[in-house]
Amino acid sequence: MQKRTLGSESNALEVSALGLGCMGMTFAYGSSDPKQIQHTLARSFELGVNFLDTSDSYGPYSNELLLAPFVNQHRDDLIIASKFGQEFRPDGSRGINGRPEYVRSACDESLNRLGVDHIDLYYQHRIDPNTPIEETWGALSELVGEGKVRYLGLSEASSDSIRNAHAVHPVTALQTEWSLWSRDVEVNGILETTRELGIGFVPYSPLGRGFLTGKFPTNESIPADDGRKSWPRFQDEALTANAQILESVTSLARKMNSSPAQIALAWLLAQGEDVVPIPGSRKVANLEDNIGSLDVQLSDVDMRELDVAAPIGGTIGQRYPDLQMKSIQQ
Repeated sequence: MQKRTLGSESNALEVSALGLGCMGMTFAYGSSDPKQIQHTLARSFELGVNFLDTSDSYGPYSNELLLAPFVNQHRDDLIIASKFGQEFRPDGSRGINGRPEYVRSACDESLNRLGVDHIDLYYQHRIDPNTPIEETWGALSELVGEGKVRYLGLSEASSDSIRNAHAVHPVTALQTEWSLWSRDVEVNGILETTRELGIGFVPYSPLGRGFLTGKFPTNESIPADDGRKSWPRFQDEALTANAQILESVTSLARKMNSSPAQIALAWLLAQGEDVVPIPGSRKVANLEDNIGSLDVQLSDVDMRELDVAAPIGGTIGQRYPDLQMKSIQQ
């Protein structure tokens, strides 16, 4: 397995060139088979994937619990990333919380669920507009000093938030959506900021939440219990409008005897050695297909063809429903 480095100098973290996004194993994309997932986790380890991405909010809580037995079986050989910040309150309400006392309690609870004594990479999942990020990161820096966390990251943060956090404690990685159908980070200053500061980039949903695999050509093809069924970009009008992106990816895949997913991931991997995508996989076959992207070499002509097919800002439909978009900084 190829390796890449997130961050730089004292905050550098070496991980497998592809990580494994675990959200869909318990959250957002409908029901799953726990036994099948354990097979997928085992196969990922055999293939050299050592970078697992989870969060306390995936479930909530059930994702970390699902991973715990596997993590403890291979703890010394894995890099575990988890997140805090999306608070699920006893009364059933939900909000964003970056208060120092919450940071500490959330970390302790994640450590307990995962059954580990430290989290390798701990992300602030969303930025709390009511708590100065310097206060949040002061608490996170203390957790690093105590050995509960090794490295720190941000998710869906603006350039200003990245800079303000980095001034308190080095940011090792930024996790934000990036793919051939979500290219905002290339022009809104976020990618530029991470590279200026030596911060690694971890694209989540690198396959466009499955769109770039070609498995969801219509809204009807999405299972009834899958959250994507109600999301803007998976409505038939948007899927039809964005079909040119998928057609070009699929056409290139045929020429190269690859899958559409491999082409989409190879495009991201070619963006720089500081980029580590984390495609989600619940099935072994999908995992193995994704890993195959590491052997796909796109030419300059291929890259230009994909740029034309999926221009920055050309995708129709917003990424999330309105409520979730409010928590995203741009």
